[in-house]
Amino acid sequence: MGEKVEAAAFDLADRQAYRRKLQQCLAGLARLLEEKRFDRPKNLMGLEIELNLVGSDGLPRMMNAEVLERIASRDFQTELGMFNLEVNIAPHRLESRVLDRLGEELRTALAYADRKANEVDAGIALIGILPTLGRHHLVSGNLSDVDRYMLLNQQIVAARGEDFTLDIEGVEHLVCTSASIAPEAACTSVQLHLQVTPSRFADVWNAAQAVAAAQIAVGANSPFLFGRELWRESRIPLFLQSTDTRPPELQAQGVRPRTWFGERWIDDAYELFEENLKYFPALLPLPDDEDPLRVLDEGGVPRLAELVLHNGTVYRWNRPVYGVADGVPHLRVENRVLPAGPTVTDVIANAAFYYGVVRALASDARPVWTRMPFQTAAANFEAACRHGIEAQLEWPRPGLRGGTAKVPAVTLVRDELLPLAAAGLDAWGVEAADRDFYLGVIEERCRRRVNGASWQAATFHRALESGLDRDAALAATTQRYCELMRAGEPVHAWPVGLPAAVPTG
Repeated sequence: MGEKVEAAAFDLADRQAYRRKLQQCLAGLARLLEEKRFDRPKNLMGLEIELNLVGSDGLPRMMNAEVLERIASRDFQTELGMFNLEVNIAPHRLESRVLDRLGEELRTALAYADRKANEVDAGIALIGILPTLGRHHLVSGNLSDVDRYMLLNQQIVAARGEDFTLDIEGVEHLVCTSASIAPEAACTSVQLHLQVTPSRFADVWNAAQAVAAAQIAVGANSPFLFGRELWRESRIPLFLQSTDTRPPELQAQGVRPRTWFGERWIDDAYELFEENLKYFPALLPLPDDEDPLRVLDEGGVPRLAELVLHNGTVYRWNRPVYGVADGVPHLRVENRVLPAGPTVTDVIANAAFYYGVVRALASDARPVWTRMPFQTAAANFEAACRHGIEAQLEWPRPGLRGGTAKVPAVTLVRDELLPLAAAGLDAWGVEAADRDFYLGVIEERCRRRVNGASWQAATFHRALESGLDRDAALAATTQRYCELMRAGEPVHAWPVGLPAAVPTG
């Protein structure tokens, strides 16, 4: 959805024509795969992070246009809400000191953006859901003034035909409605891209699906929404419900939601693009003038613009991506599981864990997806979102006996997945010092049973115990979070609670 989209109105003929064009694009993709036209291995990864704009009072600032004007960099873009930005880090090869380089680039970019935001009494916050967001902040009037967001909102609302219901039961229970997709803007995430060859795509995607629950367990950072303490990673149910084009009747019939974990392991990339066309009507039937099959007949490389745009409106947690760079097509797996934050070090540690463990799992002679039902991976994902660092996950038993067993997520990560991640980073050629430092951050979270979500919840309850009311406690928690985020120590080292008041007089 990062592509430029112009406002438009659609009629029935537009939708029928677009459906035909999507099928042509899918046929073009099949030909590209059959003719082996895709880029050779380059070990390329990419990173995008969605950000919040926050005032010194801990409240959101609806001013991304003003802040972007001051930043004046193509690395920063708008996001759905007026309190959101996104930063894009250029692709890097997964090798050598890449993790430290990524961390340095990200710190430099965010410090610059923060200085520019300070000029209008705002600051940058890396957090999954801003605890101080209220329902009055997440309304259509606070959507960014960008055609693609306005158009997407119109089409999803029209497809649903009624208000969206948010119903999330966790530590507390939230039930409310929204007339727009604006609540989706509360979800700020990290997107990890990995360019893969078609022959490796299925193994990498399956591995990413299998490990998604472990990513969330150690990385959860979104325990609050609208003043309620919900799931440890409340982004996941919030995103699903705030983009759900299905009224209750279609949900009861088993129609798939556009925010989707999936329902099976795959054998090739084509299956995911085909499913996206089979199960999900186009929301933005905007035709491109390219004839993809003619381009192929003439020896060229098609953009497959309709397929790319449609693919961007199906919100898989591990999304297939088609792209063209320097005239050569490529495929990427886009991992969209993780929340933003808490610090740059935590973000890079989460990335190191993901890239390492996916490399190792995708290369395993006995792949985990052959030893675990897909439904188990989906159940693990929900358990991790609900319980975070305290989750229990089902995982294949070691050895030849087979079967699965429940194990604490921290035990699974520490004893089995971190050694795999280390081996995977070695296989990428990542420097040992970087490997040990960043995987050590994940290990310390497991040892102390602390991540961003557990820190937020514990600090909020300390604030309540000190006598603050709920809104003041959420604001104080957010202010303290931002202070520690800027100091830069990873979240496992953060002291719980608010700083003691300094005596006066």
